[in-house]
Amino acid sequence: MSSSSPQARSTAEDIVRGVGGPENIESLTHCATRLRFQLHDGDKVDRESLDALKDVMGTVPQSGDRFQVVIGGAVAGVYSQIMALPSMAAGGTARPQTDAEVKAAIRSKARGRWSWLDSFFEYLSDSFRPLMGVLLGASLIIAIASVLDALGMVDFRAEDKSATWVFVDAMWRSVLYFLPIMVAFNAAKKLQIDGWVGAAVMAAVMTPDYLGLGADTPGVTCTTNDLLGTEQCVAQVFGLPMQLNDYGGQVFVPLLMVALLALVYKGLQKVFPANLQLVFVPFVSMLVMIPVTAFLIGPLGIWAGNGLGSGLAWLNGNAPIVFAILIPLLYPFLVPLGLHWPLNALMLQNINSLGYDFIQGPMGAWNFACFGATAGVLLLSIRHREAEMRQTATGALAAGLFGGISEPSLYGIHLRFKRIYPRMLVGCLAGGLLVGLLGGVNTSVFAFTSLLTIPVFDPMLTYVIAIAVAFVIAMVLVYFSDYMTPEQRAEANAARDSAEAAAAPEAERELATVGAPAGAATAGAAAGSSADGAAAADGGAAPADGSAAPAAASSDGSSEGSSAGAVVIGAPVAGRLVGLDEVSDPVFASRAVGEGVGIIPADGRIVAPADGLLATVAATGHAFGILADGGAEVLVHVGIDTVTMQGEGFDVRVAQGQRVSAGDLLAVVDLEKIRAAGFDSITLVTVPNTATFAAVEPAPAGEVAAGDVAITARR
Repeated sequence: MSSSSPQARSTAEDIVRGVGGPENIESLTHCATRLRFQLHDGDKVDRESLDALKDVMGTVPQSGDRFQVVIGGAVAGVYSQIMALPSMAAGGTARPQTDAEVKAAIRSKARGRWSWLDSFFEYLSDSFRPLMGVLLGASLIIAIASVLDALGMVDFRAEDKSATWVFVDAMWRSVLYFLPIMVAFNAAKKLQIDGWVGAAVMAAVMTPDYLGLGADTPGVTCTTNDLLGTEQCVAQVFGLPMQLNDYGGQVFVPLLMVALLALVYKGLQKVFPANLQLVFVPFVSMLVMIPVTAFLIGPLGIWAGNGLGSGLAWLNGNAPIVFAILIPLLYPFLVPLGLHWPLNALMLQNINSLGYDFIQGPMGAWNFACFGATAGVLLLSIRHREAEMRQTATGALAAGLFGGISEPSLYGIHLRFKRIYPRMLVGCLAGGLLVGLLGGVNTSVFAFTSLLTIPVFDPMLTYVIAIAVAFVIAMVLVYFSDYMTPEQRAEANAARDSAEAAAAPEAERELATVGAPAGAATAGAAAGSSADGAAAADGGAAPADGSAAPAAASSDGSSEGSSAGAVVIGAPVAGRLVGLDEVSDPVFASRAVGEGVGIIPADGRIVAPADGLLATVAATGHAFGILADGGAEVLVHVGIDTVTMQGEGFDVRVAQGQRVSAGDLLAVVDLEKIRAAGFDSITLVTVPNTATFAAVEPAPAGEVAAGDVAITARR
């Protein structure tokens, strides 16, 4: 039965109905074996109907309108099915807040002295993030063309290219040229105004008629910029001078424009009645913002870029070492704003007038630091099994290394995670410093700074050393310090584990399901879901370091291995062994997760109770599921409700999928922290697939050492 099958959906719906419906659910989480509901009204729960469900092993009402539904190792899959229900789209409904809670929520929204910087990066990120697909597509087309150019099969930048290659150019230029319109749409949506109005305002200054205004148009005068070698035209419109510019690729202009448009748009919404807003708010917004963009905001963006180019030319002539360091440190901030585009004209002018360009060399240090940071993210995405980020980083890295395109890395990754920029800047600084100290790097052609264009830089060795250092430093810093905060990483890993559990084929999930047939369990409990409760946390196998338990002695005195019908399970911790009847948790006491024992621990060293495979290791460190040799599923659960400690005081020494031997150390637990937090530290050892054995016999109560026989499961 797949996780999306009608039966699975029916179970999820029945559980939601049994706890009083989605409107009665404030929030839902899960641990190793149980769904944990926070309800608005606990009295609305229909325990009888829930207990009658085939996939429910038991129910546990708790104080404070909390309610637990025991599922077993398949809990993650059931949780995912519940959260996927249309009625649970909002993830639960918040209960009415008190006045004090409302005030606290408002105060919590304040983000400190740098809140404006957080908002700025969020504005940039959300303006570009939806464009990642087309940006990656365009960049890879450029990368392919660059490879063919480097191999001499086509002149990628020739003026007389064939119609075929002009058409290929159109395939990627469509994205980069019209990027301002796309950015305007997304930025407007981010600021909660009509995205199409933002796009329309930006498109007005990119129409063929506007771009066709030139020296031969009445009322237009043109001059030449001696430094950049570019022509600048001014048109008289309504008797006012309007600077004409080509805004293709200029993302700084739409970002500025939309920020002002949002104020105008929202102001108009307050002026016009609701029944007139559909027509008059967009109409007046366009009437105001198109001229403001054409006369003021657009030229302002171009002037900023041109002024920056002139300043850099002066700096390179007077302080070349400072220039070599400054360029790679500036570019990470220029590129997201589109202010780097005017520098392309300066590069071409340098080549035409000087015979070489001095910007592209140090710029390469920035590009390769950027690509190095992306490589660090890619390695982390592989390590943490993040499929979406792995795809994004792979495409961005390919576009960067072979096409010299940094936008996919920036817009798709770096601007989304603020931890990346400081680490990337260290790589930029190191690469730029080497360029400056080693005498600078020049090139006689305009080239994308990629692996394929390394030979065009002189001296090539200096350039290779600089970009290699920039790449490696950025990659290493990002990889070892992570691009996510610890809180973001924990949340991402939990989401990944739940997604993996939900997507796993039914046959695999059954291996990790508490109470699954032993034959199925032996086939692959290692595929069980992750520790935080994904599919086998309370009943699946868990790799820790536990070798197979000693074989039980048969009645005639001969040694009887687990394959002969008995599996011996040792005590995972030293202490006083008690029966499950003495355990305060009703789920364990009722044997809902199998026969077993409790051990009041004497120390915090938790060891593997048998040889086997660790199918699950809870991220919080409180639960381990082991598929013991011989087919017994063994659950080691440290403490009662200790999942709520979120790993505090639990030092896990093993990983899911690891094979262990009896006595191998699974974790070191701070028992005092558990008790100080108000939780019972008793350690439970159960056999969730008890029904598959003829008998599961707990050892007599009394003092035990770690490794002493605690349970014997007989065929």
